[in-house]
Amino acid sequence: MNALSGAAGGFPWWRHHNSSPQNNRQRRRRQDSNNSSSNSVDSAGGGGFGLRFPLKQALTAGSLAVVGDTIAQVRERLKGMDKKEEETGIDSGDYKGILWSLVSQHDWVRALRMASYGFLLYGPGSYAWYQYLDRQLPQQTVGNLVLKIFLNQVILGPCVIAVALAWNNLWLQKLSELPRKYQKDFLPTLFYGFRFWIPVSALNFWVVPLQGRVAFMSLGSIFWNFVLSSTMSR
Repeated sequence: MNALSGAAGGFPWWRHHNSSPQNNRQRRRRQDSNNSSSNSVDSAGGGGFGLRFPLKQALTAGSLAVVGDTIAQVRERLKGMDKKEEETGIDSGDYKGILWSLVSQHDWVRALRMASYGFLLYGPGSYAWYQYLDRQLPQQTVGNLVLKIFLNQVILGPCVIAVALAWNNLWLQKLSELPRKYQKDFLPTLFYGFRFWIPVSALNFWVVPLQGRVAFMSLGSIFWNFVLSSTMSR
């Protein structure tokens, strides 16, 4: 009987058995699973852990990190031009000349450094953090809001600053100088961030839905990336 059933692949009754409702449902589930990753990709190349890389959030964070860094670089160069004019009394030139100078002197390696930080670290990390907070504190109460803001400042904030400074020194091959960088810039940057991020976090948790939180915080991060980029380049 086993031999008969094994050789019966071409018989109509076998095809009918394979197209049973249960098998159809299984095929549909497999197809849905294959099509469900439009906004994310497997973090381990299709591994069995079910972890997914939040591609949309990573791209958003990486792009906005570049914007913040660009603002920081332009500001630094404009200040340098103004200082040079004051010292020499020589005009820096017309608008087109200034614009060309800003573009030609742009530090693209620094921009790539910030983009990789946003794409690989801040975007995925903050998305996972907000998912965790929403699972642990799902209800929109005042108590949960205050607790989320508090946890954001005492956990996420220090982690972001520590990782950003470490990532920068890793790129610059100056890891031996990282402890001194932490001593000099960590606490001032953290306390400065409290004044900005506490009201922004309140809006983020109270008004913005989960799927938009990384984008909203990344918009705020344009300013914060400007601060971080300026701090890291000192």
